[in-house]
Amino acid sequence: METKSRTLEITVLSAEDLRTHNKPVKKNTFAVVWTDTYNYKTTKIDAEGGNFPSWNDELVMDMPMHTRFVTLQVKCKASGAGGGDKTVGIARIPVTDFVGGFYPENRLQFLSYRLRDSKGLKNGIVNVSVRVKEPLQACSSQAAASGLGIPIDGRKDSGIVTGIPVWNGYPSTSLFR
Repeated sequence: METKSRTLEITVLSAEDLRTHNKPVKKNTFAVVWTDTYNYKTTKIDAEGGNFPSWNDELVMDMPMHTRFVTLQVKCKASGAGGGDKTVGIARIPVTDFVGGFYPENRLQFLSYRLRDSKGLKNGIVNVSVRVKEPLQACSSQAAASGLGIPIDGRKDSGIVTGIPVWNGYPSTSLFR
């Protein structure tokens, strides 16, 4: 059985030096995080932080396995009769920055990204922490099905532990003589 998503825990911590029309943002900022077109969550509004807002909001959401970027958008509530929300800046966060390679599962990482406004100009920095919880993989071997196996990392499921044999020295056919 193949899983289709992982759990993303992203904490939007704060932002720095936010501006609209080359003027510092005064108040009422919030952030929106997307993992795909229909899956998004929003932080609370920071009514006091101005151009250095602080949210410290943890957003827990599904992240499809095919996701290549997480989009983070910082907005502010527009004042006046027009109302609505105004985009301050956007950061596209590559999933490879926190998944795969040498990053172990469930590792908490602190990252900062440059925000860009609608013209592509630099418009502040956003600070986040990210943790991805990988789904438990089902083991289809007969040993796991029969209840044999070794518990892994305190999980309640069991799997088969495999490894690579290690020799004390090089085999006699080694190219490293």
